[in-house]
Parts: sequence; C-alpha cells; structure tokens
Amino acid sequence: MTFSNAGSVLATLTQVNFMGALTSRVKSLPVPELVCLLDFITAEFQQFIRAMDLINNEALETLLEQLLDAFTVKIGQILQADRTTIFLVDSNKNQLWHKTVDALGEPLEIRLPMDAGILGYVATTGKSINVASARSHEHFNSEVDAPPGYQIETILCMPIFSSKSQDEPVAVVRLLNKAGNVPFNEEDEQQFKAFADSIGIILESCQSFYVVARNQRGVAALLRATTTLGQSLDLETTLRAVMDQARDLMQADRSTLFLLNRETNELWTKVAKADGTTMVDLRIPANKGIAGYVASTGQPLNITDAYDDPRFDPSTDGQTGYRTRTVLCMPVHNAKGELIGVTQLINKNQGTFTPSDEEFLRAFNSQAGMALQNSQLFQNVMVEKQYQKDMLQSLSDAVISTDLQGRVVTINEAALELLGCPVNQDKSKHNPQIWEDKLIDRYVWEVVPIENLQFRLEDSLNNAARHYVPEQTLTLGLLVEKTFCSAETAAAKTEAETEEETYILAVPDRTNPNLYYAWGENSAWTEEVAQAELANSQSLFSLPNAARYHPYCPLPIPASRIKLIERSLNLTVNPLINPEGGVRGGLVVLEDISHEKRMKNTMYRYLTPGVVDKVMALGEGALMVGERKEVTILFSDIRGYTTLTENLGASDVVSLLNEYFETMVEAVFHYEGTLDKFIGDALMAVFGAPLPLNPPESHGWMAVQSALDMRRRLKEFNDSRPGADPFRFGIGISSGEVVSGNIGSQKRMDYTVIGDAVNLSSRLEQLTKEYGCDIILSEFTYSLCREGIWVRELDKVRVKGKNQAVGIYELLQNTSEPIDGETVRFLELYSNGRNAYIARNFHKAISYFEAALAMRPTDRPVEVHIERSLSYLEIPPPEDWDGVHTIRTKP
Repeated sequence: MTFSNAGSVLATLTQVNFMGALTSRVKSLPVPELVCLLDFITAEFQQFIRAMDLINNEALETLLEQLLDAFTVKIGQILQADRTTIFLVDSNKNQLWHKTVDALGEPLEIRLPMDAGILGYVATTGKSINVASARSHEHFNSEVDAPPGYQIETILCMPIFSSKSQDEPVAVVRLLNKAGNVPFNEEDEQQFKAFADSIGIILESCQSFYVVARNQRGVAALLRATTTLGQSLDLETTLRAVMDQARDLMQADRSTLFLLNRETNELWTKVAKADGTTMVDLRIPANKGIAGYVASTGQPLNITDAYDDPRFDPSTDGQTGYRTRTVLCMPVHNAKGELIGVTQLINKNQGTFTPSDEEFLRAFNSQAGMALQNSQLFQNVMVEKQYQKDMLQSLSDAVISTDLQGRVVTINEAALELLGCPVNQDKSKHNPQIWEDKLIDRYVWEVVPIENLQFRLEDSLNNAARHYVPEQTLTLGLLVEKTFCSAETAAAKTEAETEEETYILAVPDRTNPNLYYAWGENSAWTEEVAQAELANSQSLFSLPNAARYHPYCPLPIPASRIKLIERSLNLTVNPLINPEGGVRGGLVVLEDISHEKRMKNTMYRYLTPGVVDKVMALGEGALMVGERKEVTILFSDIRGYTTLTENLGASDVVSLLNEYFETMVEAVFHYEGTLDKFIGDALMAVFGAPLPLNPPESHGWMAVQSALDMRRRLKEFNDSRPGADPFRFGIGISSGEVVSGNIGSQKRMDYTVIGDAVNLSSRLEQLTKEYGCDIILSEFTYSLCREGIWVRELDKVRVKGKNQAVGIYELLQNTSEPIDGETVRFLELYSNGRNAYIARNFHKAISYFEAALAMRPTDRPVEVHIERSLSYLEIPPPEDWDGVHTIRTKP
C-alpha cells in the first residue's frame, strides 16, 4: 500500500477495498514516515476545511459568474474576438445558457435550445466549428447563433469538456468576428485548447461546489422550515411560515402556497395587504393558469421563461409592473396522497430553478403537506366545535341536553325563547344569562312541564329508547319584575335607560293550575306549607323582591300576576351516544308547531299541499327571506269581463268566477306553479319559485304547458255552459330573474315576486288584445322551450318604460301534436311577409300578407302588418329603423 501524494490519502482510504488498511500499515512505519503520513493527512484535511469554508461562504453564489466573466474577457483578448460568450450546458433542460444584463442594467439570463444552430451542433457533438462566413454554414441559425442587432461574419465555436468525459461538453465558447476582419485560424484553435481543459475543470469544480453548498444550505433551510411548520396549528400562521420558508429555501423572489377547495374547485391563499400585516383571501379557479394546471394534473412545472409558456397570464405583470421570469410550481399532498394545494415560486435569485430545487421543494412540500393537514384538522375541529355551538344556538327548534340524571347541561336560545325569555330586548338584555344560570343543573321536567316527559327521558337515559310525541301542550307563565339601577349608574343614563325588566319563569303547580312557582322551585315545600304561604301572599307581595323570592323559600304566585304562555309542540327525546356505544346523556327537542300551523294555512292559498310540505321542511326562511331566482311568470286575464257579467247578479258573478278560477288554478298547480295572486278577473302565477323545479331550468316549459292546459280547460268550461256567452282570455308569459319573498307589513304579508320579468309578462297579456291572440310568449320563455312548441313570431316590440326591444311569439301548440298542411302554408306566407317587412321591402311584404289574409281573413297579426306596411309606403321609416314596433302607451 502506498500513498502517492498529499491530497489523495483520505480518498484512497475511503475506497472499500482499503478499509482498515491504514491500521495494519502504520504498525510497521518508522517514525519519520509516520510523521510524513501525518503531514499528508493534515494537509488534506486543511484543504477540506478550506473547501468547507468556501461552501459556507455566501459569495460562492457569485463565484461562478465572476470566473465566467474573467475567462470570457481573457479568451476574447487572446484570440482577438470582437465578442466572446461562454454558454454553460444544462443537460436536464437540454439548453445552453449564459448571463448578461438588459438595457436597464438588470441581470438577464439567456437560454437557447441545445439542438439548434452552430451552438447546438457543437454542444451535442463536441466538435469545433471555425468558418469565415457564419451565415453560409449549414447549421447556422440566426435566432441562436447571431446576437440581436449584431452583424456576424466569422465564428469560432469550441466545446469545453469536463475532466470525467471528453464526449459531453460542459460549456461552449462562441467567438465572433476576429479583429482585422480575418477568419479565425488553426493556431487560434490550438491556443484555446491549451487552456480549455483547465477551464473545464474549474467550471466543473465551481458547479460541484455550488451544488454542495446549495444542498447544504437547502438541508439547513428545510430543517428550519420543518421546525417552524411544526410549531403552530393555526392555519394562517402556518400559511405564512410555509410561504416565507419556501422562498428562503429556494432563494426565490416570491412564493405562494395555494390551498385547494374541492367544494368550489378553487385555489386560495392569504396574501398581505399594503400594510404588510393584514391578510386577505385570494382565489383563482383550480384549472386556470400555471397553478391551476399543476392542481388539475398533479404534475410539477419548472418554467425558465414564463412569457414563453401559454399557461402564464401576463396581465397581472402588466398591472403591477413586476416581471415574472422563472416559475417552479409543484403539488402538495397530505398523508393520504391527496392533493391539498400547490406551491409556486417565482424568479429564482440566481439562474433558473434546477432539478435540485425540485427535489428540495418536493421534500419541503412533503413536510408542508403534513403541517397543513394538521392545521386544517385542528381548524376543522375548532370550526366544528364552533359550528355545533352556533348550530345549537341558531336552531329554530328548542334543544336541551341533559346529563344521565336528567339535569340540564346546555340550552339554546330557541329553548329560552320558547319558555318565555326575551332574548333580543334592550331592556332585558341580561335575561338570557340569568335564565341559563337558573336552568342549568335543574331537572328538565321541573322547568318544562310536559306530561310524561320525566318518564320518557329516563327511559331514553336507561334504555337508549327514542321517543317522538307530536302535538304536546306546554303551559307556562311569566312574571315581569321592573328594577332600577343604582344612583351612580343612573347618572350616566337617560330616564328610560334607568328602568330594567327581569322576566322570571313561572311553572304551574302540578295539582293547582291557579298557582305558579318561580323557576319551578317548589319541590321542597309540602302542600300545607304552600297553603299557609298562599294565605299570606298579599302581604308578602308587598315586600321587596329579595324577600319575596328567597332562594330557599319558594313562594307560590297567584295566576292573576302571571302572563300565560301556551305552546303546541312536537316532542322528541333521544339518547346521546358516546363512541363506545353507551349513553352519556339525553337530548330533548321541542318543535314549536303553533306558528307552523298558521304558516301552512297561509301558504295553502297559493301553493299546492305538496309544495307547502317541501317549503315547511326547509323552514320559514324559504319564504320569508328574499332571494333572486330565475322563474317564468304567467298573467291571465278574462276578455270582455264586464259584458259577460253585466246581466248577472252579484252572487252569480262570484259563483261563475269561482268556477272559472277553480279550473284555471288546477292548470297552474298541475304543472307545479305557484298562484301568486288574483287581481280582479286576472290571475298571476309563478313557475320556479318559491322552490326550484326539477330540473331547475324547466320553469319555462312548465308555464307553457300550463297555458296550453288552460286553453283546453277554457274550451271545456265554455262547452259546459251551452247558450251562454263564451269566456275568452289573454295570457302573457315571460321568463327572467326576479326577487321573491314575503312582502307586506307585519299585520299582512303575502308571498310574491317582483322584477322586469313580471312587468313584461303583464304587458304581453295586455298585448294579446292588439294582436288578437290568446297566448303570447316573450323571446326569453321561447328560448327555454323552443324545441317542444310551435309558435308564430308576432313582432319585435319595445314596451313603455323599456329601451330594449323584445321578440314576442304566439303560442300555437306542442310539437308532439301534428300540424295540418294549410296551417304550415299560412305560417310560411306570414314568415315570408315578416322577412320582407324587416328588410323594408314593404310592397313584397304586402303581397305575402294579403295571400295569408286570403287564407285567414280575420287574422289580426296579418292585418296589423298590412296596416303598418301601407303606412311606411307613404312615410318611410327612418334609416336606423330596425323593425321594432314601439308601444307608446301601456296596452
């Protein structure tokens, strides 16, 4: 075993076949040779220490650039080139790159494909190219080989190899336009080759140092990031830490972590506002842009020039003045391998993002994914806890939970309000807390006197039984006590504010309905004591409040002092089950159906029973809260109502109208419409509200079918009255967005809809008089069901109060019903006439319309168009006439 020179001893010893050889070797070494060996090892360790110092030196980041700049200048000087550039080979991205500065002096990284031009040929083959006329060379590519705005003549392009391989260049040197306007010669090539190997070793060493240094700092940063991410369960803090640590780890200018919201299919993050501290939400679609591509495919993206990537949206840069150059975007997965977010790094400080960056970001994302999952789980737990608390408080039903003995544990505001506590009054704002303090730990049946409640709850607690008992009666009382605040407090308040009211729950005596007890606290009293106290009640009630209601001396309160409360309830008693399957408490739910009964009676006036049930299942808010909806409105009005009824008595008129409306309303209800209101001899119906239809967009179709059914029912109605004047009606139908809800005063409220669609359908119903039709649709309704109905285009009108014209159509019949040939011919003539009319060819339009009129002499739309055409022949319409007929007054 020999050690040839210093600097190789440790390298030799680390080889597998030399492991343990040093021990056996030094045993026989004389002292002078041992000293020499120690000197060799010491010298090599000193080299390692200096290398480690260099690796830890932050200036290493610029060392490679400084060396490249120096070599570039010197090579150009030696070979007398006008312009010299050293391109480094990036084999991972199949590119050649070098750094320069732009017109503003900002650093700029130039990247060129490694498979194009003379540069690409030298980089891929390792062969030199030296030509006097670069542009005539077969591999010349102006986009790669000629710098922008530079006139190239001679070129010498030579490879630089690493010490490990003479087949794959690590760099390519390009020299352009030798001084004296002469070509580069063989001597220039030889001069370059004399120092090319050394440059290759230096470049390779710099890159190796850079990779080691980068990895070392990356590991340290990753360790810091992991430590930071594990220190907080707050999602916002974790997001901020992730973004900061990722930016430092990857040495990027900006970093963003987007989290995936699967419910909305959005990527969202929190970004700092201008103050640098306030965080606001930023949301983008999960399938748009670079981040969206990574989120939707799960594939990472390493982009060297954002503006060359079609997925990049440069509009943000245009607004902010910031220029995005390089982007590294990678997915973040949770412990189950599910994608939960995307990290996006922008503009690496030095060069472009490397495969090493990708590996570190992948490792970082793995840690970030676990930290985010923990934060989200913690947040979900907190949200769920708050949600359950809010849900309990926001439930319209009264909910009371109990322990295993039946004592109250929690009680929501609805339960307090059901028992009589005013929860939203200024004068009694402290009452809810007082009531909770009084009711918690009390047996629930003592404060909620419902028959057999104790039996049912104990059965549920002992046997996990479930009970549902509808229409129970709850009778309670309220005692109102007025109190006044202290003089010190009163000085700062108005006279009205000094008076407060305390509401006390009064529970009736089980045997004497004329007696009540405050908070139901009468269990410690015998009947004899209660009777004795009752006898002295007049004198006792004159005492101060504290003496009246001593906590250990509950006194009976006469019914005359009590405000009676009666409720109709549905009672539900269920056990609360723990994860092991045992009972851990009870749940008493009291559903107040008093108001529900009143609501049902109200809704039956304009909804079918089935729809009423659905609305009630959704809760009162389904009608009470206004909301915007896409619906179809139908207006129907009786034509000639006065003439029809002038010879009838009042009772006969009412009877006849009831009979007529009975069948018309059935047509509305049969197609799931809502009867909005009667307006004299007219009715208004809504399709698509208060509940959407199935499918939701079918509201137009259902309204049209209802109108056709009303036409059929009208014929049957008239046939049932032989000899009487027949009823005729006009129907207008339009679709659009409306605001729906209960509108009115507290004393009287009605469900209705308001909006442009309502106004337009009313106008169309009145236009049936002008056009002599029974049913007119707007273009908005027609577009919803055009495939299923036969129509005739009547006109394009602009109604009073509106600037936008709307197409109107006469509803003929369903396409499922055959249409006769004569009608087809009539419609063709009418359509041709309309086309000529719109084209301002009024002579031709008149000829078509007159032919149509010969087939149907009383057709009013044809007569209307003939009259207008004749008028326009006398006084032509203006040049900007678009065929729209303006209704100057309300029809």
